[in-house]
Amino acid sequence: MKVLIVGSGGREHALAWALKSSPQVEKLYCAPGNAGIAKTAECVPIKAEELEKLADFAAEKKIDLTVVGPEAPLCAGIADVFLARGLRVFGPDKRAAMLEGSKDFAKAFMLKYGIPTARGKACTDAASARAYIRGEFSSGARGIVVKADGLAAGKGVLVARSEEEALAFSDQCFEGEFGSAGSKVVIEEMLSGEEASLFALCDGKTITALAPAQDHKRIFDNDEGPNTGGMGAYSPAPVVNDVVARRIDEKILEPFLRGVQQEKLRFRGVIFVGLMVENDEPKVLEFNVRFGDPETQPVMRRFEGDLADVLFKTATGDLEHASIGWKKTPAVSVVIASGGYPGKYEKGKPISGLEAAEAAGTVVFHAGTAEKDGKIVTAGGRVLGVSATGETIADAIANAYRGVEKISFDGAFFRKDIGAKALKKR
Repeated sequence: MKVLIVGSGGREHALAWALKSSPQVEKLYCAPGNAGIAKTAECVPIKAEELEKLADFAAEKKIDLTVVGPEAPLCAGIADVFLARGLRVFGPDKRAAMLEGSKDFAKAFMLKYGIPTARGKACTDAASARAYIRGEFSSGARGIVVKADGLAAGKGVLVARSEEEALAFSDQCFEGEFGSAGSKVVIEEMLSGEEASLFALCDGKTITALAPAQDHKRIFDNDEGPNTGGMGAYSPAPVVNDVVARRIDEKILEPFLRGVQQEKLRFRGVIFVGLMVENDEPKVLEFNVRFGDPETQPVMRRFEGDLADVLFKTATGDLEHASIGWKKTPAVSVVIASGGYPGKYEKGKPISGLEAAEAAGTVVFHAGTAEKDGKIVTAGGRVLGVSATGETIADAIANAYRGVEKISFDGAFFRKDIGAKALKKR
């Protein structure tokens, strides 16, 4: 099998790392990839948004399966382009991808099919948004969540604790801070509980949950500061116990599949369910139509089986015959970011200690790196994901940070509390 991965981040590196071990994979490509992925797959200089060029490449190389990592090409219709040319692709088509591309579309879908989620309202102008926000706080809300409707690279969401904060962020959306993504705003009640992430493979006939994980969205320790794309993750997530897992199946995944079927959505890929769990009751914060980053890193470290076979069967409507298993050992991934992230940051900083970190037993997934003059340098906000496993979650955390301490570059920083919530639940 020849496989093409689309994307250039830590998620794509983790997928490449897992796909490389498949006995079915004869050749692995990644477009555009990064300096770390280049050691696992042949990187191709085509951007993830260049849909026709990617399809041309897949046709020319007779690619058997294309696995799409990021949300932007999925929402732009990469699956439609590939399918029109008879090319196999893992990922939903453009219409189904609206489950991530439009928070209003996703909210309407959840409400229609009885999927538990936060109460909310979609607003198409600043005045109605401001009125709704004021109404919520005057009714005693202790906080609300303001979301740009479209894609905003994980930064178009604010958990606002005050009316002033919510009004300012809503105004930013309508003033163009997030481009066309902010032309509509979804305002929701603030749910309480503990967050978790769950991936589920879906081929339109079958839906199968993968191992749960927990991300750390805020930039600083103790979940302080602005949201990011994710500063680290671990799997499994103790908050998703057996009771919660059963309720997720019954109240979220089964209704999701029913909705996909009744709405005639072509969904052959992965649905990423962002969850809030309180008193063992899960509610959906958001849907994403691709693997999450960095959660994919610890999840792939625990995956047992032939990932190429599983993704191929999902893409071809044969998921029910796929074999999926999980290692009992937990896994942790700690993100090392560039100084200034999630705001402005500099690129091109030489990175040292990568070999030492891997010699210490970690797997270093590259998220924002490039090669320059024979050296690995920074090329993004989230630069690396240092991943480790262990007999216990405490062991996995210690092993990951042992690797983190061996890596350095100018301005590098990381959270020091990744996995702490799991330790509290032991």
